[in-house]
Amino acid sequence: MNILILSAGTRNKIVQYFRKTLRGKGTVIATDMSGLAPAIYDADKFYIVPGMTAPGYLDAILDICKKESVAGVLSLIDPELSLLAKNKDKFEAIGTNVIGSSYELCEMSLDKFQMYNWLVSHGYKCAKSYMDKADFFADVDARKITYPVFVKPARGSASIAISKVCDKETVDLLFAHDEGLMIQEFLNGQEIGADVYIDMLTGEIVSIFTKKKKKMRAGETDKAVSFKDEKLFALIEKFVKEAGYSGQIDIDIFEINGEYYISEVNPRFGGGYPHAYECGCNHMKLILNNLNGVKNKKSIGAYDEGIYMMKYNEVKIVESRGKG
Repeated sequence: MNILILSAGTRNKIVQYFRKTLRGKGTVIATDMSGLAPAIYDADKFYIVPGMTAPGYLDAILDICKKESVAGVLSLIDPELSLLAKNKDKFEAIGTNVIGSSYELCEMSLDKFQMYNWLVSHGYKCAKSYMDKADFFADVDARKITYPVFVKPARGSASIAISKVCDKETVDLLFAHDEGLMIQEFLNGQEIGADVYIDMLTGEIVSIFTKKKKKMRAGETDKAVSFKDEKLFALIEKFVKEAGYSGQIDIDIFEINGEYYISEVNPRFGGGYPHAYECGCNHMKLILNNLNGVKNKKSIGAYDEGIYMMKYNEVKIVESRGKG
């Protein structure tokens, strides 16, 4: 059984975990548009491919799947999730399963304002958000929301182009220079990450790992500690079942005065997933079981509390062969 990981980038651990889990059972193939993406060198085999938006990109990925007899394909970047989901039938026609959620859910997860509207309409606590700055200013005058707030692209990831704003003048300035911005309430509480696996055969959540984030860097969890709360597990199960996600997802949550606020969802492996794996939540194994037609047993919170994760820098050294 062979697995294809697209846009591997710097996610070396994800590639390593798949190789370890697949040892003796199959190979891990990775792709990236750059020969300087360190994670591709941890795979059994890699391909340098065009950028995701380049003509012929999808055909190139389909060709790799056919050539390498790929059983399952997944991506580690948000925009590519929609591309895979939209073309799920093309992959299935050549015997390759897309590991991920539906196109509609991938799009909703990428669009923060669409996600906000869904959360509000389904009764979940979340950060109040605006696309129209006039509506925001009116609510500020009515004291329904206060500064500071975040101004960010409605469609985006990795905390790119996010600004913490404390006055009307800065909001006006940012909106004058960029399109597609939204204003989001500042949630002043404990940030939490949840690594969740939803069985692709049964649609049931079979694994949840939660951690309190202690420090962030470039939009990813840099330091965190594992913890458990049955109230939070129940909320995650309710939310995921109602939304209909499948496979691996990463959820950002805030805890404020004992209440949980859902912030964002990434329908892929998050940057903090190694914490879950090293604590015993092997979602690679769950994926392989599903690809083999095996349903996974439910095992929520099967890990120890108080286990810390601390990221640190590492280097990859390879011989120069036109990789620049």
